[in-house]
Amino acid sequence: MPEAINEVEIEGERVEVEARPAVADEIFGDRVGLAQAYANALARDGELLGLLGPLEYPRLWTRHIINSALIAPLLHGEVGDVGSGAGLPGIPLAIARPDVQFTLIEPMERRHDWLVQQIGDLELDNVKAVRGRAEDIAETVAFDQVTARAVAALSKLLPWTVPLVKYGGEIVLLKGRSAEAEITKAAKVIRRYGLEDIRVEEVGEGLDTEPTRVVRATVQ
Repeated sequence: MPEAINEVEIEGERVEVEARPAVADEIFGDRVGLAQAYANALARDGELLGLLGPLEYPRLWTRHIINSALIAPLLHGEVGDVGSGAGLPGIPLAIARPDVQFTLIEPMERRHDWLVQQIGDLELDNVKAVRGRAEDIAETVAFDQVTARAVAALSKLLPWTVPLVKYGGEIVLLKGRSAEAEITKAAKVIRRYGLEDIRVEEVGEGLDTEPTRVVRATVQ
C-alpha cells in the first residue's frame, strides 16, 4: 500500500492532510490501496490545479472520498459522472465498484487531463474521462444512471443530467442538507422532465462516518 501523504505545503505553510479513516477499509476492502493512492494524488495536486481549496485537506477523506464512495451500493451498469472535476464522485466509486462502468464528464482541459492521468496511474479499467459539457454530448450517450456532486443547484443540474439517462434509468445526485428544499424549488423542472419517484435518501447509516444524501429519481 502506498505511504500516505500526511501534510502538504501551501503558500509557504504546512497544511495537515486527514489520515485515512478506518471506515475506508470497510468501503474499499482489498482496493483501499487504490483509494490511498488517489488521496495522495489529490493531496499532491489539489491546490496547485484548483481541484481542492486549502481548507479541504484536513477533511480530504471524510468530506470528499468517503462521502462519494458511500453511494457505491446504489449503482449498476453504466454510470455517467457530470462535472467530475477532481474525479468526485466517479473515481472513488470506480475503485469501490470495479463491476460498474463509469464515464467522467469534465469540460475543463486541465482537469480532464488530470483525470486521464489518474485513471492510468491507478490502472482503472472500468472508468474513462470525456472532455465536454454534458449538454453537448447528450445525443451521443445514454447511461443507466447519472450522478454528480457539488456541481449546481438541482433546478440547474437536472437539464444537464436527465438527457444523459436512458429511458427507465435513474439520476443519483449527491446533495447536502438543503436537498429537500432544492426539490421544492425545482418543481417546474421536475415536471418538465417527467421525473418519477423523486426522493431524498441517506446512505452509509451504520458506518462510522456521516451519511451521504442523494436525490434519486426515475427518468421516464
